[in-house]
Parts: sequence; structure tokens; C-alpha cells
Amino acid sequence: MGIIGVGNIAPLNVAGYLDHDRCDVVALCDPREDKANAMAREWGVPKVYTRLEDLLADDDVDAVEVLTPTYLHKDHVLAAIAAGKHVSCQKPLANSVADGVAMTDAAAKAGVTFRVSECFFHYPPLVKAKELVAAGAIGAPTMLRVKTVVGTTDTEFQANLEPQGYVWRFNAQSPGGHLFDDVAHKYATALWLFDQDIRSVQAVVRQAPVFFEAPTAAIFEYERDTLLGMMEVTYAPHMAIRSRYYGADEFFEIQGTDGFLWVTRATGEMLDLAPLLVRHADGTTTEYSTIDANWFSGFRNSSHHFVDALLEGRTDPEMSGDLAVKTLQLCFAVYQASNERRPVDPSTIQGSVSPTWWPPDLSQTLEFMQRYGRD
Repeated sequence: MGIIGVGNIAPLNVAGYLDHDRCDVVALCDPREDKANAMAREWGVPKVYTRLEDLLADDDVDAVEVLTPTYLHKDHVLAAIAAGKHVSCQKPLANSVADGVAMTDAAAKAGVTFRVSECFFHYPPLVKAKELVAAGAIGAPTMLRVKTVVGTTDTEFQANLEPQGYVWRFNAQSPGGHLFDDVAHKYATALWLFDQDIRSVQAVVRQAPVFFEAPTAAIFEYERDTLLGMMEVTYAPHMAIRSRYYGADEFFEIQGTDGFLWVTRATGEMLDLAPLLVRHADGTTTEYSTIDANWFSGFRNSSHHFVDALLEGRTDPEMSGDLAVKTLQLCFAVYQASNERRPVDPSTIQGSVSPTWWPPDLSQTLEFMQRYGRD
């Protein structure tokens, strides 16, 4: 495995490659040579490159994990595909639907495996929830509710984040803010949980300070008329959230004809509840209180999954390029539905859509950095 980009998110994604007994991380690539050398020493990686073309020319590299800023994904993924490497790419897939389609088509033509590393697909409480829904544990699902709240926290992980890892998220190098960069996880999960497309989106997106587009409320209509989804995103800058990672958390509720289930946490550990609860119409509640609910586990398991898929010859591991494109379309449909105050079919979006006020001005960015103690 070769790792392209060693910024803020790299330690979470790389850990699963480092501890997999059938995977060797043989090279890192980052233009910041000092940073790359420091991470190579920490992880025990033998080779460091500062130019992408040099890593891609290394015959010891069979596959790559692309962890660079989103606006660089297309160029980096296409270069890796052209070099014959299997590719895993950090979310969001790209800055436009057209770019995502180009990447997916190129991988198919080249005969290499291409996927997006989506930690929520491998987060144990959500994996179990999907299994329970598929097994009919709550009957036919009729409603999904996804809640995301961004607050404040004081963790070693967040304190060690590099400020430069945020700059490109706050300007025209990104088509949107938090709803694009982070809520991509939740859009993807909304599609993955039921293996159904979403055919219509209605939404209201408001502007909070900097790139937190909140409050946001959205309604999803799935292919099946009897299944709907609701998504809410809020920003609570004065609310402390218990977490080992970012100051945010998620809550998932799936209502079915025979009962409902709750996934009570993800990024944070806000609620003092079992990580997964299933309540049936007969009054019986099943608590999955010992299930692994460490958010990091989703990253580790996702990396393991990619290695296993390659070694077992599976060419379309979760999350496929096609599903990543649909996730982009859903993200942009929320923006467009809010901008135009009308329902939007995500499948009609082939480019990109931004909120009307994007990007935020520099003074807001500086205020945000100062609030979090950044230079």
C-alpha cells in the first residue's frame, strides 16, 4: 500500500493498513518532506516521496489510499489508475458529479479496483443496524431520521489538527462547507442502509458562522413510496460534546412497521445510552451495549475491507464509485432544493451546486481559527 497525503485524516485511515497482517505500507507521499518523514518514522514506513509520479512509478506499490484535499482527488485518482494501481479515495469523491463519473469510468476501463473509503459503512453499530433491517427485525422500514450536531470538545485529537488542513475547505476550492465535507458520511449512509436510491429531495439550508451550514432540514423520498428520510444538521458552539475525536455526534433512527432501532452515537459519545437499541411493537427492547462503538473502528475496518477485497479478487468493494457519485448528487440536491425552494431529483445533477452564500469571507475564517486557538 502507498499512502498519498499525510494530513489530518491520515492517522485514522492508515491505522487499519498498518495493523493488517496481509498488508505492508511501503511508501508515503506528501509535498511536505519533513511531515512525510516524521510520519514514516512513526509508522515504520520505509520510503518517502514528495512527488506523486515517483510513488506511482514504484513497482512495490500495488494500491494507494488517496488522502489529499478533495479538489485534488480527480487528478490524483486518474494518475493512480493510469499507473495501474488499485485506488481507495477519501470522501467526498470529487468536487463535481462529472469528475466523479470520469474517475469511476476510468477505473472500469483500466480494470483496477476503485472505491471510496467510507468509515460509516464499517462502523459496527451501523453495520449491525443494516443487518437487522435486512433481516426484518423491525418489519418494513418506513422512516429514517439522521441527526448531526456540531458542538465543542477538548480532545487531544482535535488539538493536534493542523490548521492548514482547513483552509481549502473554507474557500472556492470546495463547492460547499460542512454539508459537503462531513455530511457526505450521512448522505452515503442514507443510501447504503436500504440499498435504495433517493428520487426527490426537499431542503432548507441556513448559514451559520463560517462553513457550518446550519440549521439544515431535509426530506428524502426513496424509490419505495412507503419509505421516507429526514435529516437535520445543527450547530451548537456553546454545547460540550463528549468525544474522543471531533466535537460532533450523530444519531440514527429507523422506524419500521414492527418496531424501531436507534444508533445513539458515532463521532462522539453524547448520549448515555447503549450504542444500538432495538424496540419492538410488543414492548421488548434489545440493547447492544457491548458492541464496539469507537468511531475509529469504522476507519480501521474500512481499511481492512479494502485489503481483503483486493486479496480476495473482489472488484467492487464498499463504497463503489457509482455509489459515491450518487452520494455527491444527493449532497448537491440538498443545496439546490434549498437554493430554489423546490423538490429536486438528485439523478438530474451532473455538475456541482453550492449554497448561495458560498464561499464564506476571510474574516469569518480567521474568526473561526482564532476561536479554536489556531494561528
